[in-house]
Amino acid sequence: MDLRYRLGCTPAWWQLWKALHETGHEVIVTPYLGDPVDALWWRTYPNPCRTESLLYNRYLLARKATGRAPAGATLLSPVLRQLVERDVRPKWKRHIQTVIEKERDVDAVLFMNVPLNHLHGIPTEVLEPLGIPSVFYDGDMPSILPEYTAERGFRFNYYDGADLAEYTFFLVNSEAVVPRVTSMGARMVFPFHFAVDPELFSPVDVAKSADVSYFALSGVAREEWMTKLIAFPSRNLPLRRFRVAGGPFGFDLGNARYQGDLTYSQYRDFCCGSVINLNITSRTHATFRGTSTSRPFELAALKSCIVSQPYDGIETWFEPEKELVVARDEREAVERYEQLLDDPEVAEEFGRRARDRVLREHTYRHRALELIRRLREAR
Repeated sequence: MDLRYRLGCTPAWWQLWKALHETGHEVIVTPYLGDPVDALWWRTYPNPCRTESLLYNRYLLARKATGRAPAGATLLSPVLRQLVERDVRPKWKRHIQTVIEKERDVDAVLFMNVPLNHLHGIPTEVLEPLGIPSVFYDGDMPSILPEYTAERGFRFNYYDGADLAEYTFFLVNSEAVVPRVTSMGARMVFPFHFAVDPELFSPVDVAKSADVSYFALSGVAREEWMTKLIAFPSRNLPLRRFRVAGGPFGFDLGNARYQGDLTYSQYRDFCCGSVINLNITSRTHATFRGTSTSRPFELAALKSCIVSQPYDGIETWFEPEKELVVARDEREAVERYEQLLDDPEVAEEFGRRARDRVLREHTYRHRALELIRRLREAR
C-alpha cells in the first residue's frame, strides 16, 4: 500500500478503499509488502512479515535489474519455499486470526494482488469456520497468469501451487480470463473493472505545453504501439510537440521528448498540459477482450482527449468516435493527430464527453457498491 514501491495497482486500491469508506463501510488494511500507510479513509495493522517482505523485494528487484525474470526458478527456490511454509504463512495466519478476534465484527476479507500460494489454508482454516467470505481480487489479469508471468517481469508467480477453490469468489479485471480462472479451480469468478475517483483526478486549467503525451510505468509489451503512436508520428510531424514520461523505455521514441519519471501529484498537470493523451497498454491487455486498466479512466476523468491503440472491448467503457479516438495504425494516428490539433474545440469535446461517461458509470463509488452487492450475495 506504499506508493513508493511503484506497484501499478496501488493507486487504484487507495481509490477503492476510499470509496468503500465514503459509502459507509469501515476499512482495515494490512500490507503484504513494507509498512502500513495511514489515511483518512482506513485504519491499519502492521505487516507481520515486514522484514522478510522488504528483503525479498530487494532480492527480486536485483534480479530484475540484471535482466533476469524475478518470478523465474533459481537454486534458491526450494529454500524460499521452505521460508514461506515455515515462517511467512504461519505468521500471516496468526496475524489474520488476531485482527479478526480484536475487531470481532469483520464482514469480509479481501486479498488484493498478494501471492495466493503464500497464504494457503487461511481462507478455509481461519475465515470459513466463522462464516466470513474471502475474496481474491487480481487486477493484473491476464499478465499474471502463469504463462505470462516471466515475460512480463512480475515478482511472483501467484498461482504456482495455489488452491483457488479456497476463496468464496474471485474478482478479475478481465472478462476474457473468467473461463481460465474457473478452470484453474476457482468456485466463482466475476469481472471487476478499474475505475477512477473523479475528485482526485479532476481537471486543472494549465497551459498546453505539449500536443501529444504518454505516460507509463514501463514499456514492456508496449513497444509495437509506442512505435506506431509515438515514434513514427513524431518523426512525421516535426512541428508537433510529443513527450513521454515514466519508464524507463529501452527503445527508440522518435522525436518525442523524454521527460523522465513523474510523481503521482505531477501526473495530473502532465495530462492536463497536453492537447492529446495516449492510451497504450500491453499487448496481453489489449488483445484479451474486456481487460480494463486504470489509464483510460484516469485520462477521461481529467477531460483528456484520448487516442488509443486498438483495444478489444474498449467500447464497453467508452464509445469510439464520441468519447475517445482509436487509431488502427501509424498513418491513421498521424491523420487523427493533425485533425484534433487543428481543431482544439473538437479535442476538448472528446474530453468533456469522456469525463461525463466516467461520472455516470466508472467511478470507484460505482465499483464499491458493486463489491458490496457481491459480498451480500455471498453471505
